Amino acid sequence: MKVVILAGGSGTRLFPLSRKNLPKQFLKIADNQSLFQKTIDRALKIVKSPKDIIIITNKEYIFHLKSQLREINHSEKDFHIITEPVGRNTAPAIALAVKYLTEKQEIPFDETIFISPSDHIIQPDKEFVEYVKKADELAKEGYIATFGVKPTKPETGYGYIEAGEKIRDGYKVIKFHEKPSIEKATEYLMKGNFYWNSGMFTFSIQTILEEFKNHSEEIYQMINDNSFEELLKNFDNMPDISIDYAVMEKTNKAAVIPMNITWSDVGSWDSVYEILPKDENQNVKVGKVIDIDTKNSMIIGNKRVISTIGLENLTVVETDDVILIAKQGEGQKVREVVNKIKNDKELSYLVDLHTTVYRPWGSYTELEKGERYRIKRITVYPGESLSLQMHYHRSEHWIVVKGTAKVVLEENGEIKEYFVHENESIYVPKTTKHRLVNPGKIPLELIEVQVGEYVEEDDIVRFNDVYGRC
Repeated sequence: MKVVILAGGSGTRLFPLSRKNLPKQFLKIADNQSLFQKTIDRALKIVKSPKDIIIITNKEYIFHLKSQLREINHSEKDFHIITEPVGRNTAPAIALAVKYLTEKQEIPFDETIFISPSDHIIQPDKEFVEYVKKADELAKEGYIATFGVKPTKPETGYGYIEAGEKIRDGYKVIKFHEKPSIEKATEYLMKGNFYWNSGMFTFSIQTILEEFKNHSEEIYQMINDNSFEELLKNFDNMPDISIDYAVMEKTNKAAVIPMNITWSDVGSWDSVYEILPKDENQNVKVGKVIDIDTKNSMIIGNKRVISTIGLENLTVVETDDVILIAKQGEGQKVREVVNKIKNDKELSYLVDLHTTVYRPWGSYTELEKGERYRIKRITVYPGESLSLQMHYHRSEHWIVVKGTAKVVLEENGEIKEYFVHENESIYVPKTTKHRLVNPGKIPLELIEVQVGEYVEEDDIVRFNDVYGRC
């Protein structure tokens, strides 16, 4: 079996933690592991080797992905990583993975594949792995096995799977149902043969190719007529369609494996509250929280101490630049907040960017910004370097906090190298070509103070870059 992890999705349903450039799969909500990292750990329990795992992401997130793999003691070289040139939903992503497996790895057509999103909470792992094994058996018989979660309440935020005839450890699918009204959801719960649609699938390569041919001919022709490289090049011609609409709602080979475990697609702050551990007052508390007479609430802090008095049924989420306060049960309305911010010229950047921004060489966090100055904390991974660059409107002052920096400066037409150690600093004047390198074995951390008449990110001219950004 091969595992394909879909890690290219974007979204702001968990705003202000999730932003366009930091979607929920890379968030660390309640502990030190992100949803993506937990997905990798789960996948490694299913397959024999990391090389049996294919990760599909997009070019905007590849830096997050590599950084988070490094945090769990893996390298991107341990896995097969496919970078989509543009986002085209789950059906084209799966088609791209199938093409990669058959052409680049020469995997036989009877091989089974488990398709997993990277942004779900699933517990416990051991029981989930057993469900995947059951789905594998169905896939070997020509079924497309999906996973249905036994509902615990009349949920309106999930699609439903209606189960029919019993087959092995699952059931043939009668029909997939869209997100229902509360009345319909209550009816589904009472009937007992309806399950939440988890969005995970297992099938053989042969079966999915046949079903693409039968139900999504445009995708099938692009797989059939192009090499993997050509498919990547022409990927923007793929239809923007989910695997549910392209295949699952049309096929007669769909089977559902019922799962009685903890599962959530973490689609709103309300679902986050439901899934996280609570104290004796049914409060979820993350960070430095002091609560008095507070009940049934979720308080997620960042750097500040958050104090609550006499609150009930509230959600509070704090980041460096935004604080969200919402009534429990109103989590779906976060998208309305995001839309209002998008339409505000002064605030629209908040939808895209966190104060921490990831780059191929590491990351930077904006600490403070004012008229004619900007202060950042910069982290450069071992062996990595920034581009050889120059700024027209600002000078920079670097103070090393941890590690050793190699700084390349062009002075009077001559290239000079300086090694700057902890508690030492160096000055980079305007219009001076320069490059920052971490030559050491530990992450380099430094404080950058920019001063000038213009301190935005687009005041940068690159002359040479190992990441191809010139």
